Amino acid sequence: MENYEVLPPSPGKHNMENYDEYCKNFTWENVEKEFSWNTTGKVNIAYEAIDRWVDEKGKGNAPAILYSDAEKEVTVTFADLKAQSAKFANVLTKLGIKKGDRVFLFIPRSPEMLISFAGIVKAGCIAGPLFEAFMEEAVKDRLTDSEAVAIVTTAGQKSRIKKDEVPSLKHVIVIGDQESNLAPYEISYEKVMAEASADFTPVWLTKDDPMFLLYTSGSTGKPKGVLHSHEIMVGMYHTMRISQDVQDDDVFWCTADPGWITGVSYSVWGPWLVGKATIIRGGRFSADDWYQTLEKYGVTVWYSAPTAFRMLAAAGDEAVKKYKLKLRHITSVGEPLNPEVIMWALRVFNVRIHETFFMTETGVNMICCYPSEPIKVGSMFKPIPGVEAAITDDEGKVLPPMQMGNLSLKKGWPGMMKEIWKNPAKYNEYFEHDPWYVSGDQAYMDEDGYIWFQGRNDDVIKTAGERVGPFEVESKLVEHPAVAEAGVIGKPDEVRGNIIKAFIALAPGYTWSEELGEELKKFVKTGLAAHAAPREIEVRDKLPKTRSGKIMRRVLKAQEMGLPIGDLSTMDD
Repeated sequence: MENYEVLPPSPGKHNMENYDEYCKNFTWENVEKEFSWNTTGKVNIAYEAIDRWVDEKGKGNAPAILYSDAEKEVTVTFADLKAQSAKFANVLTKLGIKKGDRVFLFIPRSPEMLISFAGIVKAGCIAGPLFEAFMEEAVKDRLTDSEAVAIVTTAGQKSRIKKDEVPSLKHVIVIGDQESNLAPYEISYEKVMAEASADFTPVWLTKDDPMFLLYTSGSTGKPKGVLHSHEIMVGMYHTMRISQDVQDDDVFWCTADPGWITGVSYSVWGPWLVGKATIIRGGRFSADDWYQTLEKYGVTVWYSAPTAFRMLAAAGDEAVKKYKLKLRHITSVGEPLNPEVIMWALRVFNVRIHETFFMTETGVNMICCYPSEPIKVGSMFKPIPGVEAAITDDEGKVLPPMQMGNLSLKKGWPGMMKEIWKNPAKYNEYFEHDPWYVSGDQAYMDEDGYIWFQGRNDDVIKTAGERVGPFEVESKLVEHPAVAEAGVIGKPDEVRGNIIKAFIALAPGYTWSEELGEELKKFVKTGLAAHAAPREIEVRDKLPKTRSGKIMRRVLKAQEMGLPIGDLSTMDD
């Protein structure tokens, strides 16, 4: 084990004062008692997270959405959100969209995005949030696989939706466009919302009924759809209280986009479940803008990503000194944090940053550092109460301390994915060694039970907090006539964690130039997303492949990093 610093517990009162004692007495049944469906049997997360604050708790005037950008500020109360989400549920019902139908969201972070999300779920449909930067092919793949019947989008993004290429898609609901600009199949969001009734009883479900479908990239194949049910609310509520330590007088800000699992669980539904507003800051990142947002709303609990913290640290200690911040608890997600950044935060905010680990498939925070416990800087600490973690070998056997293996979680927590959409075989792969969910991450556990992340089993790239599947990028590159073969890896980068580097072999008749390099980057950016575009491209005569023709990314990465290449017995040539 590397040398590490130990930081003492954070001062003050916490929802979990002692990890070991809390775990001894913990049951999921006690968490479920926080919900009205525990006694009524009527389940819908939209009721628990929105309507209940109005109908039962007298918090209708409390803010549910606090949105701001360079031009405007918008506050949506829980009473407003209840009414507006009811309207959108009525819009869907009038269109003939029913329980279980897939309705996608392709909208920048905005009040309309959250209202639509709430309305979809209130109507008993399955919501499909999409990252706003996706381009045509990424959108089409997800709509086609899910057999989506409708999508909500904006005037600026609707051109990336090719309705004619998605047979199931019947309705495109467009925000912010004049009716004269709408195609026959397009619907004005503003018009139908103005006409809709604000009276809607949530569609009552079971906690196992599906709530949302998120697509996540893998190292091979198309993105897979991870389906979550309404039961995830139990895990969301629990982790908002335990890992995020949100208390009654806190102001919470999660900076994640709702197109990813962190955004769904912690910038949309998690805050509402504990009666807090979700804060949305529109526009591009800048240190001053984020510090102003923290100061303006009096944020006390802040959940963000390593890339953002690194960029703030790069702006210098002086950048924060002109702001009066109230931070008491900071959490981080997406990839391991450099110890230097944790120490920077302690210096400038006088607050520790707490690592949290989870995945699209797990739904909610799984392994975290907690404010009441010492932090070994660089470790993930321990699983949330109610979850058992272990390091297992490739046969599913639990390994002793200090041996690296598969980071595994014992299945059965509220928030665990219900299925991989239309792919039971892929779902079963995760549980090949029952009862363990094998995460695909490598780690070891020390003698004190602290878990230390070591890397991914597969080749998925984490860049600036976003997951990018190399197969998707490779597939897009080889669509360009100049590219015969492509292999993509993540290359370590101080700011972004990793950058995407592509190795290509040129097609006959093409020669390399800087202009072609820029053209290829733009080709991926416009075809997939900006964060998927390679920042570096290297031309090779040929790429290392197995005899079956699969690009050997590990060989490319080892060569790039100057590391041992390892076994080449499967290599073609």
